[in-house]
Amino acid sequence: MTGYTAHPTAEIAPGADIGTGTRIWQHCIVLAGARIGRDCKLGHNVFVEGGATIGDRVIIKDNVCIYDGVSLADEVFIGPNAVFTNVRTPRAAVPRKTEFGRTTIGRGATIGANATVVCGYTIGDYAMIGAGAVVTGDVAPHALVAGNPARPIGWVSRAGEILGPDLVCPRSGEKYVLGDAGLALAR
Repeated sequence: MTGYTAHPTAEIAPGADIGTGTRIWQHCIVLAGARIGRDCKLGHNVFVEGGATIGDRVIIKDNVCIYDGVSLADEVFIGPNAVFTNVRTPRAAVPRKTEFGRTTIGRGATIGANATVVCGYTIGDYAMIGAGAVVTGDVAPHALVAGNPARPIGWVSRAGEILGPDLVCPRSGEKYVLGDAGLALAR
């Protein structure tokens, strides 16, 4: 174990790729083939399956499972007890391993506590998913969504601030513009 720190109760399988500076806390399980970037923090009882990819500086809070096909870009925040699904129509008696959906979470996105992200969708860069929301479709970059099913209720900046009608971040002063693909930083 070089370059990263793991609590003695964490189970790290040989063949897991874990970046320098990453900290893995109590009762985590990381399977062979999982890729975890640098300077990440995995809270208590996080499970990372072999086909999952986690970028740099990602924070995953307690009791989250990152399954095969889930890809987290750099600087993603996953709140406690958030849920990722791996099939859309599960049945105990019907094998569906060939139907696992790919889920992509963009750079700097936030998934709130107890939110559910149904597989097969993309959450755009810097989007924010409200606590308890159920994501059943793609989410545009910088979108703020909430509810069940999750619906857009506003826009957020890269700093995570809710934007007013002027689309200027109150923290950074950055100006945003609305386009066909969602919100983007003005150039």
